Amino acid sequence: MPNWNSAINKINLNDSASMNLQHHSELFISEVEPILKLNLRGKKRDFLSMVGKILNIILPTESNTSTSNEYITALWLSPDEWLIFKNNVSNRSNTEDSLEETLFNSITQKNLGSVTNVSDQFVMINIQGKNTYELLSSGCPLNFNNFRNKKGTVNQTLLNHIDVIIYNVDTNKINLFVRRSFSNHLWSWINDAASRL
Repeated sequence: MPNWNSAINKINLNDSASMNLQHHSELFISEVEPILKLNLRGKKRDFLSMVGKILNIILPTESNTSTSNEYITALWLSPDEWLIFKNNVSNRSNTEDSLEETLFNSITQKNLGSVTNVSDQFVMINIQGKNTYELLSSGCPLNFNNFRNKKGTVNQTLLNHIDVIIYNVDTNKINLFVRRSFSNHLWSWINDAASRL
């Protein structure tokens, strides 16, 4: 059992599902341990400069793209909105609080934009394997022909009628962000659909 408060650990599909890890033919599906996730909003040039200076990253300004460095990934959500998340769960410490506080004090307090902690709002599910896009296509209206070939691409779409953010991490490997309240339902659907491939 995970030592963190999993959003989907109560689902009883079978023994391995209770550990938030599923293996289907050609697919590995897992819930990623909660990591720092921040929603940033702003339009001003000063906002972009300040975020870049604090995070040591340039926010993507082209639609459906992302940028990343060793520690942080930034996903473009709209012309004035980004989802920022840590790249790994190791090294969890006070630096997360410090990063959020620094951004809040430098952005929100100075009326350059807004910083909202959405770590508990979104659950991240990692799907990887040869049949990743076949699984997604079975419940999603998005055409994955271009998406699958562009590492770092981001799309907001519906999967089994649930709003999700899909991030192309690498070949046949995606991270799926879903609101916590829908994560149980989506986890069940993903595993059911994967078992039919």
